Amino acid sequence: MDLTEQFEAQRPRLIRIAAGLLDDRAEGEDMVQQAWLRLHGTEAVIDNLPAWLTVVTTRLCLDRLRSKIPEPTESVQLTDTEIAPDPVEHVVMADTVGVALQIVLDRLSPAERVAFVLHDTFGVDFRTIATVLVVSPPAARKLASRARSKVSAAAPGGTPADWEVVDAFLAAARGGNFARLLHLLAPDVLVTADAEAVVAGTPQRLEGREEVAMMFDGAAKAALPVFVGDRPGAAWFHRGQPRVAFDFSITNGVVRKITFRAEQDVLVTLTRRAAAERR
Repeated sequence: MDLTEQFEAQRPRLIRIAAGLLDDRAEGEDMVQQAWLRLHGTEAVIDNLPAWLTVVTTRLCLDRLRSKIPEPTESVQLTDTEIAPDPVEHVVMADTVGVALQIVLDRLSPAERVAFVLHDTFGVDFRTIATVLVVSPPAARKLASRARSKVSAAAPGGTPADWEVVDAFLAAARGGNFARLLHLLAPDVLVTADAEAVVAGTPQRLEGREEVAMMFDGAAKAALPVFVGDRPGAAWFHRGQPRVAFDFSITNGVVRKITFRAEQDVLVTLTRRAAAERR
């Protein structure tokens, strides 16, 4: 496999990381293209291309963030207790983080944002994050912990309403924000479909946060908010008519299941709702 083929194999992953860091898919694609140009122009011997591309792409994103959001002047100070391993390092964050992330992302410093998104969304280890940020691994851990606290503090009065979760999910899907999608999905999220929906082109079954997020990443642009019975959901419309309903099952602020439904007796009962309409 030549260098171009190796890079193209990494491109989708790099775009997801860059879009998550910048909260903008188009800008993320620009950063990945710049990483390609740097790879094409380097004479360095690269032992681990995926790791090299991750560091370069992330540093480009960090520079872009710093041009928009100045870093705070104080340095990251660590006490002995803060250097100890974070007990929630390998635990999924609070269920409310999905909606809270929509609120607080721009309030994080560039370094906090990079540490948080890389670690809590993409599982990048703190040693690699430290290389990106040019800090020690304990300092990288502290930055992620600080960001995590800010996100948790922004949770809207406890568990968000179901309509808030649905609308945040649709916004993240349309915007191609993989990071936000991940945080709005339960780890064991399930997507199923009735026979009519499968005929219309939906997958029959998907399971797991990453698989479902990849499916919706940059999708659902034609989906509009509806009520499916008395539940807030969405539907794909064609020429003003609903074709497939997205029936959401939400528990404790995250999406547990999405059922694609295209039976006529379901579609005829759908009612449109405003994007922020409560029930």
